Amino acid sequence: GVYALKVTGDSMLPLYRDGDTIIVSPTLEARPGDRVVVRTKDGEVMAKVLKRETAKTIELQSLNSDHPDRVFERRNVASIHRIIWARQ
Repeated sequence: GVYALKVTGDSMLPLYRDGDTIIVSPTLEARPGDRVVVRTKDGEVMAKVLKRETAKTIELQSLNSDHPDRVFERRNVASIHRIIWARQ
């Protein structure tokens, strides 16, 4: 039940670079501090750090300070999957 994605962009520098491959688990629970792949109901897909979850919101952190942290209403998030491995 895992899948691979190729990183595009630089929002997770210096940890993940453009072109890196990440392995993601849709079955492992994501906890604050975990690196995650989030897909919104609008189709946006991003790799971030799960900063905080509440009953109504999900807060995501970019490792690269050039990119802002993101906050989504939980109802607008289709999935949060934990990153379990990266090939750099």
